[in-house]
Amino acid sequence: MSARVVTVNEVLGGHVALDIECLDRVYLNAYVPILQSSGQVVAFMTQYLDLPIPSPALFDKIGQKFRRSVASFAEANHIPWVKFAKDTRKAEVMTPYLKQAAATGRSQVAAIGVAQEFQRVWTAYQRDTRTAAPQYTFAKADRRVTCYYF
Repeated sequence: MSARVVTVNEVLGGHVALDIECLDRVYLNAYVPILQSSGQVVAFMTQYLDLPIPSPALFDKIGQKFRRSVASFAEANHIPWVKFAKDTRKAEVMTPYLKQAAATGRSQVAAIGVAQEFQRVWTAYQRDTRTAAPQYTFAKADRRVTCYYF
């Protein structure tokens, strides 16, 4: 029996969508169709992640792990880390890094930009119950989050 090569499109088919919002650079938003309702968020935590309680503390753990991974990637590959100030034109700040990277003639991450921006995210509220186990309800809200620009 021979193994068949699976393409990226086959793996991601029906799970994510590519959203290009800017013509001079790629701006990627990940859209996961099965995480669009509070019940789906609970199912993700309890079934996919196999957690007994769908706790909002998990959001922080996932976020912290991602932030550590990005910082580690930047450090291991000697990639400049650029913190954007409020109302900064990101393309202007990144231009010197992009030109320097282009001069090498190879594909690479020129720099990693970091900014705090408002995004629509899942947040949780503890529900009053008569049981000892905590229960949460999940809703979308606008919150300031860390955004990375590669």
